[in-house]
Amino acid sequence: MARLLGTLRSSQPVARFQRSCGLFPGGEERGGEPTEGPRERGACNGAGAARGPQGCTQKYIVKNYFCYYLFKFSAALGEEIFYITFLPFTYWNIDHSVSRRMIIVWSIVMYIGQVSKDILKWPRPLSPPVVKLEMRTNAEYGMPSTHAMAATAISFSFFIATMNQYKYPFELGLVAALAFSALVCLSRLYTGMHSVLDVIGGALISAVLLVLLYPAWDTIDHLLLTSPFCPLFSIVVPLVLCYNYPKLDYYTPTRGDTTTILGAAAGATVGFWLNNQYAAPAYTGKSVQSGFPLITTTMVFVLARFFVGISVVLLTRWVMKSVILGVLGYRYKFPICDLEARRRREVEVPYKFVTYSSVGFTATVIVPLLHELLGLM
Repeated sequence: MARLLGTLRSSQPVARFQRSCGLFPGGEERGGEPTEGPRERGACNGAGAARGPQGCTQKYIVKNYFCYYLFKFSAALGEEIFYITFLPFTYWNIDHSVSRRMIIVWSIVMYIGQVSKDILKWPRPLSPPVVKLEMRTNAEYGMPSTHAMAATAISFSFFIATMNQYKYPFELGLVAALAFSALVCLSRLYTGMHSVLDVIGGALISAVLLVLLYPAWDTIDHLLLTSPFCPLFSIVVPLVLCYNYPKLDYYTPTRGDTTTILGAAAGATVGFWLNNQYAAPAYTGKSVQSGFPLITTTMVFVLARFFVGISVVLLTRWVMKSVILGVLGYRYKFPICDLEARRRREVEVPYKFVTYSSVGFTATVIVPLLHELLGLM
């Protein structure tokens, strides 16, 4: 067992997977078995190596562009661009209860995953032999893969929350959830960001957390909507967790990413509570009848709600980011463009938490009100 775990944790399986998908280091197109060089040979060896790996670049050769674009797209399904579009889309166009469950599960799973990385401090795969396609997250530790955790949590919580509310084949939903999570997991191998063990560990941890949380879904949902302490709890607890995030020897993006996630979830949760207390407008759940004109009209409304909503959300993020950074810059005497100052805990935590809690609140309260005003409900 120890030998198997050692193999799964090593860099060679990742390098072999990349080669089989047509991705090679610059200067190597086809060769023998990938060999693992000493860590100091490469500048792209993640949090376990030298400081500042974000700046390293690596040349590579792509032989299979289908795999390249497929896995690059799949990797984006675990990034902010996906969260900030898919989760609000679900709230605006599918079902409030489904969205609430996904956001709560996603935030809990991601917090546990991010903290686990910085407690375990397992390095990412070595380069060479692995080709690394991402530089920002390379500064983080590897175990567990939070992309794998998020993909498993979101896909299966969506599947579980909708299978009893909407009529679709059980097998189709299960295959879709498996395919989504598998693509994201494989993308972490293809991009060279995680070992096989990181990915398997992330998916398994997420699955266990889903099993543990599922029996309490209805209870948690009821408390979030009805408890008078919900707004205070939703703000204070995430803030305490962010300020007490595990300290590292040098900066990595994990604390900032964790604050982003918890801030967005906090703002959305306050929005859920407020909507329930004051009977905010709900999106109609009329059953769609057959017929091309009705389907076309429905799609127009869906797209209109999405584009109006996402425009407001992105505007909110930009405005709040500028305002909060300006205030913090004035308070701590640093220019807004000073990246090192923005990485300090007393700046990063309030800046990201306030910005993204505003985004979550806007998506769940302001945007639905705007939709009602524009007749898009």
